[in-house]
Amino acid sequence: MTAANLNSVKYLPLAPEHFADVIRLGNEVQGENYLMPDTLKAMYDKSWHNNINASLVSYCGNDIVGFRITYAHSQWQCDKWCSPELWPVAPEKVCYFKCNTVSPAMQGVGIGSTLLAKSVSAAKAQGAEAGLAHIWLSSPGNSAFKYFSKNGGELIKKHPNKWRYESIHEGYDCPVCPETCECEGAEMLLRFS
Repeated sequence: MTAANLNSVKYLPLAPEHFADVIRLGNEVQGENYLMPDTLKAMYDKSWHNNINASLVSYCGNDIVGFRITYAHSQWQCDKWCSPELWPVAPEKVCYFKCNTVSPAMQGVGIGSTLLAKSVSAAKAQGAEAGLAHIWLSSPGNSAFKYFSKNGGELIKKHPNKWRYESIHEGYDCPVCPETCECEGAEMLLRFS
């Protein structure tokens, strides 16, 4: 990608008119049934606090090239994959970075980092002091962990079989596991300071 093309990438708050493109890209990159219309709508609703949306999409021309879905700090709750006793920030001040996807043809040029920075800015305006993510440790070349670490994410804890339930009960088709997903997830926290 040339610098001129990179300058033509637009970053927009996620809106319902983007849903079909987000679902297509998410399923193409992350595996079939990674996103579905009803689950994406629920995610979108969790993006909002004080009339601020923390989720974004990026387009180059008419083509979606990336998205980041972030739950506002007031719109999600810890589950068994969270270790709030290990976090250096009060749990009620932590947003949740639900998912991030960049088109393979556009990876490595800063789109993911820009989406993250814009999402952090919105989450801070919503009142969050940090963001939590569960990073897929089986991404090609462990790129997800490297990307999130490069942007300031700190490893809190590793969780075996993080997406097993989704694989068995929700139809998620992991792109690396031949049958049931056995991928490990890294619970990571990004402090906004």
